[in-house]
Amino acid sequence: MNLNEPIINIFLLISFLSLLPAILIMFTSFARIVIVLSFLRQALGGQQIPPNPVIIGLAIFLTLFIMAQPLDTIAKDALKPYIAKQITIEEALKRAEPTIKDFMLKQTRQKDIALFLDISKEPPPATPEDIPLRVLVPAFAISELKTAFEIGFLIYLPFLIIDMVVSSILLSMGMMMLPPILISLPFKLLLFVLVDGWNLVVGSLVRSFQ
Repeated sequence: MNLNEPIINIFLLISFLSLLPAILIMFTSFARIVIVLSFLRQALGGQQIPPNPVIIGLAIFLTLFIMAQPLDTIAKDALKPYIAKQITIEEALKRAEPTIKDFMLKQTRQKDIALFLDISKEPPPATPEDIPLRVLVPAFAISELKTAFEIGFLIYLPFLIIDMVVSSILLSMGMMMLPPILISLPFKLLLFVLVDGWNLVVGSLVRSFQ
């Protein structure tokens, strides 16, 4: 049995690494951040500026910044004791679950939790901590999507107004063959730089999780 333990641990590690992208998207702040940054790029009108690697990289590091406290707690209470062979993998997962649940519950709407409780025919839990992960994870995901779209809408508005003004001016001048985005892009970039847009967007994103 002891000879098989390293093999089982390697198998579990490989399984965890294969699920890491799904865990990053479904259990953390990554989805909201990357969607908002994608909305920002589209609102500015730059199809590949910033490029995808920059958006993904920024989203990952902002996710690590936002998730620092929950990750530290999980590392202290679950990961380090498991590495030191003080607890089993089942006990480590049990210790990590309340921390990640607490983060997700703060960002999840009651309406979304009620939806998946109803669909799964689960009885109403006595406390929020009793909500099973199979209910909480999809509820958290659609709550994150709603919040990301709301922030994206607010980001789009000022740039949409610039597009409309430029389009109206070009139309009144009879320059209908000239794409309005070509003229509006420098003005949108100028507005974004003048208001220190990256500071505002990133600051708002981080604060939305507090």
